[in-house]
Order: sequence, then C-alpha cells, then structure tokens
Amino acid sequence: MPATSQQQVGSRGRCAALLLPLLLLSVAPRPGNATINIPSKYKIRDLKSPPVITAQPESVTTFSADDITLTCEATGNPPPTFRWVKDGVEFDPSKDPELSVSRDSGTFSLTAKDGPIHQYQGRYNCYASNVLGTAVSNEARIVTENTPTLQKEKKVSKKVEEGESVVLPCNPPNSTVAPVIHWMDKKLRHIQQNERVIQGRDGNLYFSHVTEADSRDDYTCNTQFPSARIIVLKEPIKLTVVPSNSVVRNRRPQMMRPTGPSSSYLVLSGQNLDLECIAQGLPSPKIQWIRKDGVLSESRTSKDSYDRVLRFKNISVSDSGEYQCTATNLQGIITHTYSVTVEGTVYGVMYSVAEGQMIELACETFGSPRPNDCSSQLQHIYIYIYIGVLEILHPFKKAKMNILCVNREGETWGALVANPRMSQLLDGSLQISNASLNDSGQYTCTVSNSRITITAELDVLNKTVIVKPPLALRIQRGKPATLTCEYQVDSRQDAPQVQWRKNLQKLTESSDSDKYMIDESTLIIPDVKEEDEGTYTCEVITTLDIAEASGSITVVDRPDPPTQIQMTEPKDRSVTLSWTPGDDHNSPVLEYLIEFEETEYERKEWEELSRVSGNSQRTTLSLKPFLSYRFRVIAINDIGKSDPSMYTDVISTPAAPPDSNPEGVRSDSIDPGTLLITWKEMDRRSFNGPGFEYKVMWRKVLGSGPSWHIKSIKSPPLIITDVGNFSAFEIKVQAVNEMGEGPEPKSTIGYSGEDYPLEAPLNVGVDLISSTAIKVVWAPIKRETVRGRLQGYKISLMYYGPESRREHVREGKPSNISFVMTDSNEEMKVLGDLLPYSHYALSVSVINNKGEGPQSDPLTFHTPEGVPGPPSSLLLDSPSETEMILHWTPPSQPNGILKGYILRYQQDNPMQVEKNIDHGVSHVSLKLDPHSRYRFYLRGYTSLGEGLPIIREGATTLDGVPPSNISLSTGETSVNLTWVSKERQRNVGFFIHYLKKDGTCTWKHSERVNSSQSFYTLRGLQSGSEYRLKIDFKNKTLWEDEIQTAGAKFMEVRKGFVTESWFIGLISALVLLLLVLLILCFIKRSKGGKYSVKEKEEGQIDSEARPMNNEGFGEYSDNEEKRTASQPSLCEDSKLCNDDALDDYANSNSVQTEVIMDESLASQSSGVRDVPDPGTQESSPLNPATAISHHGLPNSAALLD
Repeated sequence: MPATSQQQVGSRGRCAALLLPLLLLSVAPRPGNATINIPSKYKIRDLKSPPVITAQPESVTTFSADDITLTCEATGNPPPTFRWVKDGVEFDPSKDPELSVSRDSGTFSLTAKDGPIHQYQGRYNCYASNVLGTAVSNEARIVTENTPTLQKEKKVSKKVEEGESVVLPCNPPNSTVAPVIHWMDKKLRHIQQNERVIQGRDGNLYFSHVTEADSRDDYTCNTQFPSARIIVLKEPIKLTVVPSNSVVRNRRPQMMRPTGPSSSYLVLSGQNLDLECIAQGLPSPKIQWIRKDGVLSESRTSKDSYDRVLRFKNISVSDSGEYQCTATNLQGIITHTYSVTVEGTVYGVMYSVAEGQMIELACETFGSPRPNDCSSQLQHIYIYIYIGVLEILHPFKKAKMNILCVNREGETWGALVANPRMSQLLDGSLQISNASLNDSGQYTCTVSNSRITITAELDVLNKTVIVKPPLALRIQRGKPATLTCEYQVDSRQDAPQVQWRKNLQKLTESSDSDKYMIDESTLIIPDVKEEDEGTYTCEVITTLDIAEASGSITVVDRPDPPTQIQMTEPKDRSVTLSWTPGDDHNSPVLEYLIEFEETEYERKEWEELSRVSGNSQRTTLSLKPFLSYRFRVIAINDIGKSDPSMYTDVISTPAAPPDSNPEGVRSDSIDPGTLLITWKEMDRRSFNGPGFEYKVMWRKVLGSGPSWHIKSIKSPPLIITDVGNFSAFEIKVQAVNEMGEGPEPKSTIGYSGEDYPLEAPLNVGVDLISSTAIKVVWAPIKRETVRGRLQGYKISLMYYGPESRREHVREGKPSNISFVMTDSNEEMKVLGDLLPYSHYALSVSVINNKGEGPQSDPLTFHTPEGVPGPPSSLLLDSPSETEMILHWTPPSQPNGILKGYILRYQQDNPMQVEKNIDHGVSHVSLKLDPHSRYRFYLRGYTSLGEGLPIIREGATTLDGVPPSNISLSTGETSVNLTWVSKERQRNVGFFIHYLKKDGTCTWKHSERVNSSQSFYTLRGLQSGSEYRLKIDFKNKTLWEDEIQTAGAKFMEVRKGFVTESWFIGLISALVLLLLVLLILCFIKRSKGGKYSVKEKEEGQIDSEARPMNNEGFGEYSDNEEKRTASQPSLCEDSKLCNDDALDDYANSNSVQTEVIMDESLASQSSGVRDVPDPGTQESSPLNPATAISHHGLPNSAALLD
C-alpha cells in the first residue's frame, strides 16, 4: 500500500483544494520551467518521456485592433496533447470560430477584427499531457482594453507668481499599458526641459520655479500608445506667471516627487528599476545620488533627466541597499532615502531516474536572503516541482513497480486517511480538500520494491482579505467622492492588482482621466454627476485568489420645490395651506419653511411665518387682522434648501380692534417743570385696523384726585409743561384704531424733570485724625431744596502747598483740586492721603440727576507736621581706594521742618555705623575699607521722627591701570582691540604703541585711549605687514603682542628726483621762461626791431660774474666768453623768432635758450647761486649740458625786463 509522510514547515492561510500527484504541482501560481534529464547511456528506441513545456505563453495587453497569440509548445513521448484552462475553467480554443489553433502544439491566435474582444480577457494555463504525466505552463494573462480616446476635458489655467513652483498635470487615460508622454506646444515642438523644468515619470511637468518667460497658453501633454498606434492630445494648459511685487527671494529646496523623507521598493532580480527625485527651489537645486551602505556602482546604474532619475537595468541581489538623493542650492539641502530590496529566485534541478538506479541529487540555490537548504522558502519566490520516475523497458524483461505511500512524520497512516479532507487516489496521488494552515509541510511518497522516494512541499498562504471595504457614500452633485479599499495580502506574494468596477463594468474600459482618479487602492471621482450613481466593487487580485468588496455612491442634492400650493378653509385670522412635495434627490425632507409677503406694503420682502416637519403636506397658518398675504413653501433636507415654490393668490384679513398695548411706558423727563412720556412703538402689523393712534393718560400721584388727563397722538413722545419740578405722576398708554380700543393698560409711576439744587449743605466741619487724614462732617440737606432725586454730595478739596508757602492761601490760588463723591445717605466722609504740614481748604455741594448745586463756604485747615520723605537723590563718588564721598539733595516732601539727616552704613557683615548730620549739609566724606562693599541708608528727620531712607550700595574704586587681557582682530589696514574693563577701577588713559617689523619705521602711537572704552580700532596700517603692539604705563610694558595684517603685502616705492619739490619747481620755472620768450618774440616781430647789447655791457657782466667763480659756483673758459660776446640780438639769426621755429618748439621735448643780459640785469643777479660743476653735469633732455649760461645762471633763473 502506498503511504505518505509530512513534516511541518509553517502555516500561512488557506487555498483551494489541492492535488498532490506523483507529478506534483506546487501551489505557486507562476511555475518555473522544469526539465527531465535523460542519461546519455540510455539509447533505447521509443523511450517514453513525460511532457516538457518548451515554449511558454506570454501575457499580453491588447486593444481592439491587435492580433492575439498565446504560444504553448511541449516535447514528450508519446507526443503530448494540449488543453487550456481559463480562469480555472476548461477552455477549448478549437470550438471558437474566431480562433485558429496550431496542429502540433497548443498555440492559438486571434486575428485583428472590428468586433469586441473583451470576452478573451482572463488568466490562461496550458496543460501538455501524455501517459507519463502532465506539464503545466506559466500563467499568461490577456488584458483587453478599449482604444484610448480623447475625452472631454476642462481647460486648465494656472496663475502663479514669479519664483514659485508649479506642476502641470498630464493625467493620461487609464490603461494597463504605460503610454509614452511628450510635452509640446501648439506647433508640436517639444517643451525644452532642463534642471528647472523636467517631466516626471508620472507624466506631469514640474517647474522648480517659474520665470516670466514660462508664460504661455499651449502646454500640451501628448500621450502615445505604441501598441494601439494612436496619440491622444490632451487639452492645452495655460500658465500665467505674474511678476513679483518685490524682489524674488531665493527658496530652499523642497521635494516635489516623491514626498516625505523616505520610501521603499521591493523588486525581483532581473527587473528594471527607476528611482526619481524632483525638487523645487530657487535657484534650481542640483541633484546628487549616493549609496548610503556602500559605493554607488557606475557600471550597474545610469542617470537620466538631468540626474533626476537613477536607473537600474537588470537589477541584481547585490543592488539591495539604501540610496539617497540630495537636492542642494544656496539656501539649503533636502534629502530622500530609497530602501531597495532585491529578491532572487530558487531554481530546482529535476532528474529522471530508472528503477534501481543510484542517483545523486544536487540542489543549487541562490537568492536574497540566501537559502540554507533546498527547502527554504523565500518571499515572492515560486518553485515548480516536477519529479518523474521513468518506466524503463528492459530488452528481455519489464520491471514491475508498486507504489507504497507512507504516513507523514509523527502520524500514523490511519490518522492521515481518517481525515475527511484527505484522500489517496488510485494512482497514489494525495488529494487535500479545503486546505488549512495546519496542512503546510513536507509530504513523502515511496515506491515499493525500489529505493525511490518523492518529497513534495505544501505551503498554504494567508487568504487575501479586504480590511476596510468601500463605504456607501451619499455625495452631493458636483462634490468629490473618495472610495477606499484597504487590504491585507500574504507577505510572500507579489503586490496585488486592484481593479475597480462600476456595476460590474471595469472603470478603465470606458473612463477618462478627468472622470476617475485611481491611486492604488483609492478611487476618486472629482466631480460627481447623477450618472455616477451605482455599486462600486473593489477587486484585489493576487496570483492565488481574489478578494472583493462593494460600496456605493448615491448622488444627493437639494430637494425640488413643492408644487400645487393651495389655500383652503379661509377664516378671519387663519387659513389652511397644502402642497405636493417635490423630488427629494435621495435625501429626505427634514422640514418645510412657509414664508409670506405683504402685498400692500411698500417694501415687499419674504419673511418666515412657520415651519412644519418634513412628513407634513399641509398646515394651518395664524393671520393678523387688516393685512394682505401671499405664501410660498421651501423644502429643506440635509443638503440645503430648495428653490421657493410658486406663490399663492393674495388673501386679506378684516380689521379689528388692537389686541395689545405698547410696552416700555416710562417718563424720560429732563427739563425742569416738564413731564415727558414715551414708550416703545408698536409694530404696524399690530395696528389691526385703520386710524391707529395712542391714547396717553396721566395724573399726579398726590393732590390731583382721580381724574385723568388724556391726549391722543400718532407716535411718542408726549411732552407736558408746567407740572412742577420732580413731581410723581401715574401714567399709562392705550392702543386705539377706528374699530375700537385695545385692552385696558396698566399704569406706571413717572417723574417730571429735575432742576439744580438750591442750597449747599450747612455746618460743614473738619476733624483732624492724623497728619495725613481728616474727617469731614455736614448737616443733612432739606429735601425740598434738592429739586430732584438726591444722588449724593461732592467734596471739593483744595491744596495750597506746604506750611512754608502761606502766600498761596492769601492769593487764593490752590495748586491742586481733587473731588470726592459720597452716597445720598452719607453725612460724614474720611479723607486720607493728605500731605503733612500743608494748607488745605474744602467745600461741600449737593448732586442730583440734573447736576451740582452751589458749594458751601470754603473751610480752611492745615495738617500737622509729619516725618519727611526720603532724600531726592544720593550719589556715591570715590576719589581714592579708601575714601567715599556721599552727595545728596533734600527730600522733595519734608512734611515739616527738617532738623537733619541720619546716615547709617554697613559692610558685607552685619556691623553698622551711624552718623548724625546737620540739615544744611549736602555731602559727607567717609574713610572705608577698599576691600569691602557697603550699603548706605540716608534719611531726614523732623521733630516727629525719622522719615523713609534712600538706599544705595557701592564700594571704593581702585587705582586704574591699562588693560592687559586684550583680544585682537586684524583687517587689511586696521586692527580691532577689545578688552573687559575691570570692576571698581577708575578710568585711566593710555597709548597703544606700534612698530612695523621690517625695520624701516620707528615706534608710533595711537591717540589717547580710555580703559573704560573696552574697544579701540587702530588704523593706518599697511596690508600684509607684521607689527609689534605694546602698551606702556609708568615706564613699564604692561602688554605686548605681534600681528600680521590681511591682504597683499604693500610694496613701498622709493621716491626719485622726479617727485622732489626742487625738480618740480625747476620745471615750472623753465616753462614760465619759455612762455615769456615766446611773448617777446611775437612783440619783436610786430615792431620789426632788434634786441642788441653793447660790448661794454658784456664786460661789466663778466667782471661781476668772475668773483662768483672764486666762490665755487663754476669756472668758465675764454672760448665761452668769446662766444658770449659775439652773440647777436635775441631775434637775430635765431630760430626762435621765425614761424618754423615756433612750430618746432611746440613739438619739441626740450629747448636750449641763451639769454644776453645788460648791466641792469646782471646787477640784479649778483646773488649767490648754487650751480653744479659743468664737468660733472649729466646731459639729458631735462638737464642739457649746455643749459648753463656764461654768466653762471641756469636757464630757469634768467631775468628779463
């Protein structure tokens, strides 16, 4: 008998009934390819072999105009037969006339046609079978979709301020096939993308910040579906960029896509993966990618979209890790971390064995995490187990095999087969119905008369459950609706597909992006219409099962207005109103509002009259006399009010006497001797008839008898004169019209107007309580002199100053006046807070509602002497370390005759010293300990005692010294010196000495600096130079430091003779001389004469010049004298006097001039001249060798008349 054994490996949910035959299929939905290895030594003809799938069907998404082909090919001996299962149900493609089936395989195809192809959508498995078993293909899916079409869209217009970020949505049509998206303008030119403007993987166009140049009205998202061979053009988007009113400020980066600090991806090895980072900011952020747990491989990754996308192609397990993108600009950074988990696949190697053959089974595994053995289970990894025992035909004899199945480990065979959910089939297969978590484990089947054992592993996964199904929503038309579908899926399965249906119809088949927004498990309808009502089903589809849940959308709205408004049963003061309800639009009517309008009133407006419950269709309305009504009805539900119904005909009620009298009857009399009666006017709807007026009645409470005075008026108030001051009256007002009077009114008491009091209180007196308080008393006032309602008394207190200033009392000019009010029943008042030793006066007057009466005669008094206030000021001055001088000013409030001062002071310990000081003294000098702090108490005193003290704390100041704890901060041409002034030290002046270290300068010093400044800037330094700084005090150096200023080193340029003052003066004189010569030449030419000099004059000049040679001013040869004597006049044969010479002079660099002077000129030039030796003189354009005259004078010294 066959037997089966099982080893527990875990439990994870339940699945459908499972069949575990000898050729065992796992419960995994996507089996991998399996092969049977035939040993090469077997060369038997017609060797039988089980089927092996050689060409797998592939999933396809197709549109109505596409061909469909599902391939299924297999090998085996005998040749296998093929069958298909669609969505768990047998499917025979040969019976469908639209499908063509291949003869030698299970492949079938559908040729493109115009008819619907939605019936072919589903999940397909191909089964290849022969006598040795069955092979099952991978699951392939056919997803059919309608050809995407352009749906009606609302035009999108965005208006943003310059510098802001913006996203232009694309919203391509929903499809399982991802479209290719292009952003273009109306001329089909691509929108230029860069680091600032980029297209996201979701198709939207992202602007990190906008500029005015981005304004345009033709941003168009073109969605291309290559498989459908169509391009859908979306509605153009208008973007308006408004210039900023202020300077556009930079902004730090913020993530636009994705949001949040982190996200994660779980992928299988071999797939492609794109990680995306799009950030906003100004300026546009730069994107950088790093791998946080390792080095980012440049060979396995690539970057796209201006580094916004990190792309993995054919991802592997080694790529698992954390990847971080960083967006950076001048304002800051922001990061986003992706956690990527890559899981591999476990592959099993399948063998074919013969009876009695020894075989070694090798199990090679890899994955993430790497399995420890062949039975390890990985999330998202599926195993296809295909173990076959070959029946080998021997040339002489056929081996007979008996299959023996043993029980699972730890459990007897009887207990196993006793389970009603488990049964063994005739071929040895074990069938388990309604699998549970406890059924997970390993099952072993052995073959009798052989050593062959087959082990299969059953893994039961958790059932997919929808934990938060869609709700039954009641949504107002035009509002958005959101349906959610939260689910739980076993962690070992792939992410499920969520499919939404409306009334069993897939939403993606006939929906556009504006109508439905599907985000994973959330369905959003932005603008609900009546046609959106229905049942919405959420399907969570995994490879093992499907979970579904349904919700609904009910479109509600304001109710329609009631119709058929009718009035019945009219009476003098009532009428019955009935109506027919309108459509409540799926929201029951809560109440009805009845409104009325007066047709004969000038200002016509609708007012609320009554409310009735929503289940009522009629009501009786109360009416008022002498009015004309018409009515309308409004229905109200949870959504709001309906439009008003049509109004009724006009109904008028007859007149009647008033039903009530006015309220608020009172006397508001103000003027003396008058009675003013007023009341609150009645609403005109309470007049009840024509000729409405008020009947006013009044009489005195005392002395006027029972008769009433009566007067009728149209409106309040009524003023009655000559009725006396503050007299009590009984008053009442009654409503009257032509139909009669209203009910009898109630009377009330009112008073006529008040007048000012006639007299002041008598017997006013003052009792002194203390130096700061008095008691004021007076006699009661006669009530008849009050002439109104007594409100109290007013005490006027006048302050004239201290006792020493009696002239204020004589002059009658108080320096301050204050007032104190009392109650009407008070005849005594205590006044406090007076100033001692001061002159006062007071008077008392009577107060009523009208005002203040006359004041009593002023009563003068003075307060006795008191203790003084504190001295006005106290200043501490320390001229030395052991001396403290206290300066003070007298108290501002002596409160008497000041006798003197008492000074008390104490050190840090409780010891106290007291000194008595004469009142005329304003300062005192104390000898104190320089190491202690003191507290000083100074107070004045009078004959009544000591006053309050003024308190100061302090200590003597120590001799000051310049600072030594100096901090330095250098610049290019200055250095900042800062220090902290020591406490208790007197200010002292000092200088900061500085010396440049290159040795070319001497010590310099700053201006005078005070030690209390705490800061000083030393300026005038040279950049890039080293300096020594020091502070000297009392012939000692207290502080010294070295600094180097910032910047390039200053290169000192040595001055040449060109910049010397004597050279500048020489050149200036030469220029002046040449100018004078030119002027003389022009004068000479204009006169036509010559300038000649006699020989005698020359000799005289020589004789005067020769003594100068003896003094070392120069020696001259005879040749030079002869040449000088034979010189012509200034203009004779001279080039300076012709026009060409003048032109040459203007263009020449230097001019040689010889001047012949007469005796008068020579006599003027007999002074000592400093002339260089001609033999050593350098010849140059500025200093020519021939520029010295024969008379020992340089050219610049020539003198002319």
